[in-house]
Amino acid sequence: MRSFAIALIAAAIATVEAVAVLEKRAVTLPPANGKFDYQLGGAYTPPTGTQILTRDRTASPVTGLYNICYINAFQTQPDDATWWKTNYDTLLLRKSNNQYFEDPDWPGEIFLDTRTAEKRTALATIVNGWIDGCATAGFKAIEPDNLDSYTRSNSLLTKANNLALAKLLADHAHTKNLAIAQKNTAELTASDKATVGFDFAVVEECQAYDECDNYTDIYGTGMLEIEYTDNDNAQSVYQAACTARGATYSVILRDRDLVASGQSGYHYEQC
Repeated sequence: MRSFAIALIAAAIATVEAVAVLEKRAVTLPPANGKFDYQLGGAYTPPTGTQILTRDRTASPVTGLYNICYINAFQTQPDDATWWKTNYDTLLLRKSNNQYFEDPDWPGEIFLDTRTAEKRTALATIVNGWIDGCATAGFKAIEPDNLDSYTRSNSLLTKANNLALAKLLADHAHTKNLAIAQKNTAELTASDKATVGFDFAVVEECQAYDECDNYTDIYGTGMLEIEYTDNDNAQSVYQAACTARGATYSVILRDRDLVASGQSGYHYEQC
């Protein structure tokens, strides 16, 4: 009788856990092949027909659209570096000479130190607070950027450690019914996706670097693609992307600085 009671309790616990998983994953994905705009350099009225919109976490979503909340989750924003140094200096990565390790591709952005579980937990506490803000504002998904910081860190950071932080963020986002995007990082596998819990992908320049299959093989049509005007043969690259995927994927061509409509340098095209 006792063993039967224990079995019933175990079954009840398993049911509760299964329901919790389903609730955690009650997220909405971007509409496949939806018209997409990427507004990180300033918010403006989206082009007519836009269905999917990415804006910074400090900007407001647009009612009626699928809004994605951009978060620089693996390194600092240039304007926030002083805040990090003042409040969370030990969470910033340093080189062997004790200098802050800035991203060589984005001067002024300091890598966050994901090397220990203690630091990852501290970082997740901060970033999860931003995720809460995205949920409260009405966003449907988050895009944590610079997951691939380990590839530019002279091996101080590792893929495993960055994925471990990403999982902490994904788990929290799902409790808020927010989907989470894998941002770039073409070397990730289907197993990595499953381990973290990524729901879709936001990819820059995959046509230019011949990486698109790395994402479509895993996410199918759940990929948002941005090509840029400052690449060599940008129009040819973009047209090739449209020919290959434009009928079933969201593919756009944008200026590198992603400036707002009406500003000098603004460029936007959608397949």
